[in-house]
Amino acid sequence: MKKREIRKNVYLLPCVDWHRRLFDALIPLPDGTSYNAYLVRGNEKTALIDTADPAMLAEFMSQLSGIDKIDFIISNHSEQDHSGLIPTVMNKYPHAVTVTSDKGKNMLVEHLAIPEDRIRAVKDGETIDLGGRTLKFIYTPWVHWPETMATYLVEEKILFSCDFFGSHLATSDLFVADEGVVYEAAKRYYAEIMMPFRQIIVGNLEKLKATEIEIIAPSHGPLCRRPAFIMDAYRDWTSGTPHNLVVIPFISMHGSTAKMVDYLVGELVDKGISVLPFDLAVTDLGKLAIALVDAATIVIGTPTVHLGPHPAVHYAASLANALKPKAKFASIIGSYGWSSKAIEHISGLIPNLKVEVLSPVLCKGQPRESDFAALAGLAETIFSKHSGLKLK
Repeated sequence: MKKREIRKNVYLLPCVDWHRRLFDALIPLPDGTSYNAYLVRGNEKTALIDTADPAMLAEFMSQLSGIDKIDFIISNHSEQDHSGLIPTVMNKYPHAVTVTSDKGKNMLVEHLAIPEDRIRAVKDGETIDLGGRTLKFIYTPWVHWPETMATYLVEEKILFSCDFFGSHLATSDLFVADEGVVYEAAKRYYAEIMMPFRQIIVGNLEKLKATEIEIIAPSHGPLCRRPAFIMDAYRDWTSGTPHNLVVIPFISMHGSTAKMVDYLVGELVDKGISVLPFDLAVTDLGKLAIALVDAATIVIGTPTVHLGPHPAVHYAASLANALKPKAKFASIIGSYGWSSKAIEHISGLIPNLKVEVLSPVLCKGQPRESDFAALAGLAETIFSKHSGLKLK
């Protein structure tokens, strides 16, 4: 794709990866992704904001053809999908200086071996004059690395936000065309990348309140001409108040745990509680992460394998622990053949979840009436707990 004009002499340099289906060898990408860089020309100087993943080398460099000079290479974030081609660009433009945050400078030296004398570290709020156009640098740490910053084009009111407000979405649209599609892609991205730093992101959102923004230009996905759309979504996702939602990641080997899940789902729905069960044998873990953003309660369903939880449950519990959702309650249900320490094992896997643990329900073999009665009691407890909170 060729570079695309956003405003006069402000361009998107898009590298759209339509076919990529996995990010960081971990994150599912059902809709591909893009690596967005931006070119800003002033009357005197030209700045390139971020680059692209090294896998997109040929496509990215082709978009720089015809550009005779670049004075500044802005590195908002040192991770390789944004900074990986900076050394190549610096070779093409030997007088260019890379501009980044204080912490970003050390990372670029360590990760990309960029000479220190070709890096300029800027302070939070510092500006660079391109001649009639001003770039202002706004520190936004922990979205999702400690050195991240955003670049604000003052005269055009464009925020180049890097990963902040981004979405893994391959699209030919320059701007958001379908907010529903972008909302889910952005929520998936937030859930998998940003959620562990939720409380810090609240502060970054507050910091941006003083900035008048007309366009948000992220490093993944389409640009947003209605900033309130994505910023309000982030305020919801990062708030401390969950939704009236129970998420149930589970797996069932011989059907007994599945019967327990089905019964619990029915009891919860009858009480007006939204429920999302996820069979881990077939689940897109990105969908599970999206659901965890809003969940007030997490119920883990597992059979017992060699005294402990099923390996798929072990993985899902570890993932939830790493993502640190804002859930308030958790419980465990499941079955065993002869003995089980699944409850103890799972409890040890989720120390980062600041939840109240509700009484678990384990049955030996297929569930019986007493087990269903216990599940009904668990549903009643969840209903009572949710009723005591001001849930969304």
